[in-house]
Amino acid sequence: MQDLMQDIPLTLDRIIDHAARWHGGREIVSRDAEGRVSRTTYAEAHGRAKQVSNALMAEGIARGDCVATMGWNGYRHFEAWYGTIGIGAVLHTLNPRLFPEQIVYIVNHAEDRLILADRACKPLIDQLLPQCPTVEKVIYLDEAFDAWIAPHSAECAWGGFGERTAAGLCYTSGTTGNPKGVLYGHRSNYLHCMMTLQADALALSARDTVLLVVPMYHANAWGVVYSAPAVGAKLVLPGQRMDGASIHELLETEGVTYSAAVPTVWQMLLTHLKETNGRLSTLQRVTIGGSAAPESLIRTFHDDYGVDVVQGWGMTETSPLATVSVPDAEVAKLSFEEQVPYKLKQGRLLCGLDLKLADDAGDPLPHDGRTFGRLMIKGPTIAAGYFKAEGGQVLDEEGFFDTGDVSTIDPDGYMQITDRAKDVIKSGGEWISSIEVENIAIGHPAAELCAVIGVAHPKWDERPILLVKLKPGQTATRDDFLEFLDGKIARWWTPDDVVFVDDIPLGATGKIDKKLIRQRMQGYALPFPVEPAR
Repeated sequence: MQDLMQDIPLTLDRIIDHAARWHGGREIVSRDAEGRVSRTTYAEAHGRAKQVSNALMAEGIARGDCVATMGWNGYRHFEAWYGTIGIGAVLHTLNPRLFPEQIVYIVNHAEDRLILADRACKPLIDQLLPQCPTVEKVIYLDEAFDAWIAPHSAECAWGGFGERTAAGLCYTSGTTGNPKGVLYGHRSNYLHCMMTLQADALALSARDTVLLVVPMYHANAWGVVYSAPAVGAKLVLPGQRMDGASIHELLETEGVTYSAAVPTVWQMLLTHLKETNGRLSTLQRVTIGGSAAPESLIRTFHDDYGVDVVQGWGMTETSPLATVSVPDAEVAKLSFEEQVPYKLKQGRLLCGLDLKLADDAGDPLPHDGRTFGRLMIKGPTIAAGYFKAEGGQVLDEEGFFDTGDVSTIDPDGYMQITDRAKDVIKSGGEWISSIEVENIAIGHPAAELCAVIGVAHPKWDERPILLVKLKPGQTATRDDFLEFLDGKIARWWTPDDVVFVDDIPLGATGKIDKKLIRQRMQGYALPFPVEPAR
């Protein structure tokens, strides 16, 4: 028997159509590289996005063609986004922080025909273009963009294609080998938007003012580029300036209630607030992803500013959000102090997805909160393969995707990342969570950044060492950090050495670049053999 529901394709143009019709006067606030603030609305952005569509078609762009963007979060980027996907073209977001040779590879692999870019990216674009033969034109997201769309009508027929039509293309950061493309469909991104809007996820509403700090070039800005207009939330786009003072200014002047970013952004904000005795008068909650949130950050937000921190986990291949550390009914009854161990986990699964743990042979492992295993995931928002079949078959026989993370899952469904598989430290046959040690060490008042890697040991195969970048003007010793860690981690997890460094490198998405750290530490040898307590 057939159902009697209307068969309407789940295409993403419907999201901005809805925002324009039912939340048309809601503001989109945008700051440019010079600090100037512009204001538009969903209704105005909708009309300009249709002008973008007409301009693209005048350039010969058709369904399935790749249009690249290279820029920070601004209203023109937002309009270019919806103008591209509305006609069935593929929006390919380029990360300007990647190495130039990686960007050249990505542009050529995607066969991008146009690039819409921030003017600040022009030196990089000029360097890349001679090596990118498929690119026919570059339009900069300033007055040149306005002039490009100005002759075109704000009326354009969107949609008219199937919901499984490709919508977006985002490449992994390529820490090993060439970056691989993840091709999102309209249906998968639409479903992801609906999944993340539930109360036990991002919980956005028309009453929120959202500061979208996470870059639009980073996995669909964690889906907020869709979820904010879907509910009519006021959207604040901060542009290129991500320092603590600039973020704080927008939070206060625009009455922001919700924001999302990687931990390093929030560390800069909290440092600024402490130095200036600043306050957060409207901010209620933040989502932290990209890497695990340190306990010290969660506590400072809660204790000093009354802001709730919710961790989210995902990756380019998961659209990206997949788990969120919101409390279930039993955890919600606990005091904040008792909830902290759960807040330090990456959380519980969104509806529609499934998780499992597996050993290196692919056999299932228990969800007991103690057993480490490879984290596997499946669902309608999870990649089934990479663009142009790069990487071959990526699913196991049950259809699960190997995330490359090593994790635990407790009996109540709370998942916790313990390491990337390539970063895991195996000492005496047992795994040590470098992430957990880092997130405790960063709580030391002298620490600005911390990283833990494994180094060779004659007896235990590997032992952890802690690298520390101190805050300006701070001093500390090896013993200071070891004493700080004592009692907070298993004794045999204690680093065998503490190395003070001038810099801890971050990758293109703000995560600690352990591959580069290991390269820098080649030739390092432990100063003395240590027998870890077991």
